[in-house]
Amino acid sequence: MDITVTELNEQLQKGSDAQVVDVREADEVASGMIAGARHIPLAQLTARLGELDKTRPVVAVCRSGRRSAAAADQLAAAGFTSYTMTGGMLDWSAAGLPAG
Repeated sequence: MDITVTELNEQLQKGSDAQVVDVREADEVASGMIAGARHIPLAQLTARLGELDKTRPVVAVCRSGRRSAAAADQLAAAGFTSYTMTGGMLDWSAAGLPAG
């Protein structure tokens, strides 16, 4: 399932219990992540699924939306309710949303 940057921002502002997982590489997240996001590179996701709570939805985030779509598929296959943030951090930044 997809979620837009605006929808995600609104949900986070309202106190959503969604887990935001940034699947970009370390050099990419150095430029900033969504506040409260957990950094798990896509290549490590399967091995690190135990760090996530299956009772809470997971929103996968990357630079443009491609890797996060793959991550959301992996998460869904593992039994998580998962979403892809469309447009990735490119759209997040273009919308003027904060990245710390």
